[in-house]
Parts: sequence; C-alpha cells; structure tokens
Amino acid sequence: MLATELSIPHVSTGEILRSAVSGHTELGLKAQAYMDQGELVPDELILGMVRDRLTQPDTQAGWILDGFPRNVSQAKFFDELLNTISQAYDRVVNLDVPDETLVTRLLGRGRKDDSEAVIRNRLAVYREQTAPLIDFYQSRQHLFSVDGSQAVEAVMAEIRRMIEV
Repeated sequence: MLATELSIPHVSTGEILRSAVSGHTELGLKAQAYMDQGELVPDELILGMVRDRLTQPDTQAGWILDGFPRNVSQAKFFDELLNTISQAYDRVVNLDVPDETLVTRLLGRGRKDDSEAVIRNRLAVYREQTAPLIDFYQSRQHLFSVDGSQAVEAVMAEIRRMIEV
C-alpha cells in the first residue's frame, strides 16, 4: 500500500522467490527445498537477486524492500551493495507482532508452505538469525519499530508518520 502511495516499487524477496519457484527457474529449484522446510534461502541465492532487482530503472527514485536482509551478514552486504550502486535507505521498519498472532495470520493465507510446523520453524529461525538485525540497525539509528498487531490502517498511519520525520 505504501509503495503504491509513493509510486515506488515494492521489492519483495519472498514474491520474487515464489515466482522463481513457480517458473521452475534455476533459483526457484534451488530455493524450493529451503522454503518447503521453512528455512531461509541461502545468502548466495538472495544476494544476486537483490543486486539485479535494485539496479533496474524503476528503483532509481526509491523502493520498499520487503524480506531482506534477513541476517547481519546480508545487512553488511546490502550496505556495500548500496554504496556500489549509489543508492541508500532512509528507514528500516521492524513490524513487531506476537508469535501467536503471526501463526494465526499465516495459517489464514492458505499457502502450501504455511503449515503450523513450518511457521513455528520459521519463527525459531527468525529468533536465531534475523532478530540480531534489530540491534544492527538500532545501533545505526535507522530502525523504527511499529506495533504490527494493530489494524492495517493504524500500522500504515504509524509508518507514514515515521517516514515524514
């Protein structure tokens, strides 16, 4: 919704991966096994994909990146990549949502890879690999947390206020 309002692309690594899987691309075939188990797709597969997407012409005026970086190693690469392609980010948004709310929401999507066991494994992987990003971006004064358990309109209002700063 925010990308539409700002007329910039919403770059979702999850959607790019799902498209690659359904299209039976080389990336998709490699990623499928990880996604089916609720594991993070390895960095080397994601990094090239992000580089390719952020160098496309429609991203030059800005972008909203969703689902990347997922660990501190990727975040460091991302900083280097942005420097190389002469781009930068303004804000990093952490949508803070209780686990049980996430499980309920994700089960409601009805996707093949959204069984409760897979979702709970994703949450465990998140705690181990992704949660350290909160400290990483907080130490750089780029992190803004939003209560993601609120109604969509309330979350959007908070994000709008945050980007106007």
